[in-house]
Amino acid sequence: MEFQSLVLIERDNEGHFVRELSSYKINPGAVYAKKFYMQNDKVYLEFHTDKDVEEWEYTAIYDLFDIEAFEKAGLDIEELDDEYNPTWKVCFDFYEDHLEMEEKLNSILDLVEDKIEEVLQNIKGKEEQYQ
Repeated sequence: MEFQSLVLIERDNEGHFVRELSSYKINPGAVYAKKFYMQNDKVYLEFHTDKDVEEWEYTAIYDLFDIEAFEKAGLDIEELDDEYNPTWKVCFDFYEDHLEMEEKLNSILDLVEDKIEEVLQNIKGKEEQYQ
């Protein structure tokens, strides 16, 4: 599916929808976005592989995914290993300026796209190693 925008919603402490905050024009990396919301003045973007993976791939992807690239970009990132497919959540500050927020979001989506594609390439031929 090709996305043209992501809508940032605000959630309360129980995770319930409060209101729609804004919509941002995004790049193709949004295909990996699963959830995008703000809670307690922090923005969260959950992303995944955008495909069902085999059991060995699940382990290999988490093992080889470049978490450090996100940390070096100043992002808090965590693995969400209770999901069916490999999924991560990044946390970052909200920017009041719409353009600045859109640029931040797109830089994160570029990184997501790059690192997902990289790890999917890096696990090729490693099935025996992860079974």
